[in-house]
Amino acid sequence: MKYMLLIWNRPGFTEELSEQERTALFGEVDEIMKELTETGELIGGQALANPSQTLTVRLVDGSPEVLDGPFMESKEQFAGYLAVDCDSPQRAAEIAARWPDVRYGGAMEVRPIMDEAGTEM
Repeated sequence: MKYMLLIWNRPGFTEELSEQERTALFGEVDEIMKELTETGELIGGQALANPSQTLTVRLVDGSPEVLDGPFMESKEQFAGYLAVDCDSPQRAAEIAARWPDVRYGGAMEVRPIMDEAGTEM
C-alpha cells in the first residue's frame, strides 16, 4: 500500500537550532531517505518553499479567488511530504515517527494514497 507522509513543522524552528543541531537533524533525514531508498519503500518526496510564497484559491462570494499565503489558523506549516510504499500502515507510521521534525514540535500525517479507481474510499 502506498502512503503519503505529510510533514508539518513550526515555521522557523531550524533557525532556533545551533549549526551542530541543524547538521544532525539533516543527517537524520539523509539516513532515513537512504534507508527507504535501499529498501525500495521510497516513492518520492519534496520539501516545500516558504509559506510566504504560497497562493491559496478559495471561493469568495461565489467565485474562485486567488489569495496570497496559506492563511490558515495554525502554529504549523505544511513543509513537505514523502510518498512511501509499505507493507502496512504501522510501517508507514514507524517511518513517520522517526522523522526529526516531530521532536521539534512538528507532526507527520500518514494518509493512504488512493489508487486510480478510488476504491479505498
